[in-house]
Formats: sequence, structure tokens, C-alpha cells
Amino acid sequence: MMFDEQGSADVVAASFGGTPDARLREIITALVRHAHAVVKEVGLTPEEWAAGIRFLTETGLACDATRQEFILLSDVLGVSMLVETLANRAVGGLTESTVEGPFHLVTSPERALGDTIDEVGAGEPCLVTGRVVDAAGAPVAGASIDVWQADADGFYDVQRPAEVPSGNLRGRFTADGDGRFWFRSIVPRYYPIPTDGPVGRLLAATARHPYRAAHIHVEVTAPGVRRLTTHLFVEGSPYLDSDAVFGVKESLIRPFAPVDDPALAARHGLPNPFRHADFAITVRRS
Repeated sequence: MMFDEQGSADVVAASFGGTPDARLREIITALVRHAHAVVKEVGLTPEEWAAGIRFLTETGLACDATRQEFILLSDVLGVSMLVETLANRAVGGLTESTVEGPFHLVTSPERALGDTIDEVGAGEPCLVTGRVVDAAGAPVAGASIDVWQADADGFYDVQRPAEVPSGNLRGRFTADGDGRFWFRSIVPRYYPIPTDGPVGRLLAATARHPYRAAHIHVEVTAPGVRRLTTHLFVEGSPYLDSDAVFGVKESLIRPFAPVDDPALAARHGLPNPFRHADFAITVRRS
């Protein structure tokens, strides 16, 4: 078939009809059909298409070893959250998943239960506790709990490598025989996603704010268990209802309650008073 406006999508989709991989054929065909439909719906001009290509080129050029601008673009378009949600539907009381985000690029240091992930000492101290169980309530002994978060100023370690140690506010913990884990940290702060690149310019052009609600990233893995990537959100944080990457789910919001208990603080190596958040996690057996 020769190309024409009316049947453009059919002509191009047909060219991929011989794709050996059936799933790739399905995806590329759908992509072609939807892309052509968008171009026709808005009457995209050559100048606008060229601007779009420049934007995508700049997005790629903004990526480096510690920054993934394409993940950021996927996040602000809500695609990351949609893909994650479709792949990990939380049924039967399972903990809901959310996006991994663009800053899980550094291997978290192995830490012992009860250790602090804060290597700088700036911020409001807190204790995070939790337990990993399966849908039947049985503990997942030895589960790996990988956590990472922004600091009191709203930055990750990789954003300020000259100012904070690599691995600051990151840690990989191993749950005990009852599936329990606990560690010390600081209360995370809400923060803006990077706005100095193409994604930031897109948000500015569309009058959208760049802020994420305060959270701690949590990723749980264990043999025989489906990996869970989720967040522990701070109750009362700004932007819970307008998170820039659409990552907030109500079930993941927890109070970081004030605790005034000198004996408990001393037992955990924390100043008194401190804040405490508990995050029970239910995972799917594979």
C-alpha cells in the first residue's frame, strides 16, 4: 500500500506485520495507530513536530550516570504510575506499589537493623519500623528492604555529591525471622523534581508545579516473593493531592507521630523527643 492521509496508520502498521516477536508487533502497531491519531486530531505542524523532536533529543542529552531525564518525563506524564499500577494490582490486602523514581541509581549500603541511614545529622530524627508478611499473614523472614529518601533540604545524595557522602539516606536492611525491620532516619521533606532540564521546561510551559509529597522509597525483595516498589508517605505533607509524578496512594500515607519517651529514645539511639512511623508491608508470593 502507498501512503495517503486517510489510511496512514494502516499503511505504516502493515509494514510491521512481519515482526517475528508477537508482543513487539502488538506494541509497535498500537503505537503507530495512536501516534497518527494524535497528529490528525491536533493538526500537528512540521514546526511543532520539529520542536517535539528537539525536546526528546534534549531529554536524552540530559541523561547521565546519576540522572535519568526520560524516567522523569515518563513520571510527570503519569505513564510510570500507570505501568506500575497495571503490573502490580494490589488485591487481597497487598501493599500498593508506586514509582521507583529517577534516583534509585546508587547501590544502597548494607546496614544492620536499627542502624541510621542519616550520615549527616541534619533533620528531625525519626524511627521507622515495619513488618513484611504475605497475603496469608505469614512473615517473610530475611526479606531485603531497600530504602532511600531525600534530605531535610529536599535533595538526594546524588544531587549533591560534593556536599554529602554517597549512600547518605540510603540503606538495605534484612528483616528478622519474624519479618520485622527497623531503622533510624530523619523525617523526609517534600521536594521539587529537577527543573533545570527539558522536563522542567515542560512543567513551566504547562503551569504545573514540580513538587513531590514527602516520602521514603521502599523496595522489598525476597526469594519466592514478587518484588514490591512502594513509598511511605508522610501524613500532612504538602502536595499529597497533587504529587508531580502522581505517585501518592492513600493507603501508603502514614503518621510520623511525635514520641516523648526518653527510655525508648535511648534504646534506639535517638534524641528525645523523636518521630515514629510504622509501615506494615504485605507482599505477593510468586
